[in-house]
Amino acid sequence: MVITVLFTKPFIEAKEVLNHIENSGYEAYFVGGCVRDLLLKREIGDIDIATSAPPSVIQQIFNKVIPVGLEHGTVIVRHRHQSYEVTTFRVEGSYSDQRHPDKVEFIQTIDQDLKRRDFTINALAMDKKGDVIDLFGGRSDIENKVIQSVGNGYDRFKEDPLRIIRALRFSSQLGFHISPNTIKDMKLVKSEIENIAVERVNNEMAKLFAGDYIENGINYLSNTKVYQHLPIMNEHPDIIKLLPKNMQAIQSFGGVIALFHFLAPTISIKKWVSEWKCSNNVKNEALILNDALLQYKNCGLDRLLVYCLPSNYYQVFSELVNMIFNQIVLIDELVQIDNSLPIKSKKDLAITGDDVRGLFPQLKSGPWIGNTLTKVEHEVLSGNLKNHKIDLKDWIKWNPHVID
Repeated sequence: MVITVLFTKPFIEAKEVLNHIENSGYEAYFVGGCVRDLLLKREIGDIDIATSAPPSVIQQIFNKVIPVGLEHGTVIVRHRHQSYEVTTFRVEGSYSDQRHPDKVEFIQTIDQDLKRRDFTINALAMDKKGDVIDLFGGRSDIENKVIQSVGNGYDRFKEDPLRIIRALRFSSQLGFHISPNTIKDMKLVKSEIENIAVERVNNEMAKLFAGDYIENGINYLSNTKVYQHLPIMNEHPDIIKLLPKNMQAIQSFGGVIALFHFLAPTISIKKWVSEWKCSNNVKNEALILNDALLQYKNCGLDRLLVYCLPSNYYQVFSELVNMIFNQIVLIDELVQIDNSLPIKSKKDLAITGDDVRGLFPQLKSGPWIGNTLTKVEHEVLSGNLKNHKIDLKDWIKWNPHVID
């Protein structure tokens, strides 16, 4: 079934890639999620292209090509400062590693290529004129907000069990329901999620928790019991029940970990990070957000909290406060407090470690210098002390206990 749609700007720019391929005598189509999102009038992310041209030809056609997966027919084409994943039409053999097909056969038509895809809403192709090829009812499923497998769902999930998590993720992002038959097949294969690299699951779960329809995704995660095959959740199955009733999208996985740790403090952030194989950036974000949540719980929204909270975490902190405490903290409030801070970092203090050491020449250097600066820092932030060198030195002299 062919349906014509109107292009948006990202596709207009990407049409040049299709033109180059077709001018070389090959077929080329936009495929997958970018076509789905165009039909849904959603913001377009990555634009993927499928073609009858083999990777060797694509490398000849374009000046800048990154060979990310030649054995599977995939390269990245850099065109006008944009990246496009270009994959040769293919059919696939069995998936013994449950990720990559053991054998890939390049073919010349789009039909069989679409047949290997995960869900009907992603098994769509569109040519440069805007004509959409829909062989499996994907357009109808988009209109009816249904997620269902292409062909035999059991086979699709056996090929790559990550598709089970992807179904949950799409339900969270799009607000679609999963067809009963697809859910049945998901349940039959879900235990094999444990064989997937945790990093791949991590990526999909981060998108699930960031979805606009997060409650939809969480409900499916819970009802299918897929969580029983995920790190930590398999050991603490009741943790899903602790999630707030007013769940909102959480835009970072560090925020997700901070939420779970706050709800179940006996499971350390270190354990979450280790089991889910998170990056140091995710770990640091979770730790900072947890400190901010504890400060908010004990002292409310104060200067010290904002001082220690990087501005790029304001959004997720606001979301977490709303869910955990059922209270509203506006980003504008955080910005207003930040603008009122007398210092932005310890470096802004009017005294240095050398100044503190000079006040007590009889003492040996040690941790007491940093501890003293920290106490002075807090006094300045609280408004009890002006950030003037004389005032700071006098305060330290008259409060000798701060050097203990």
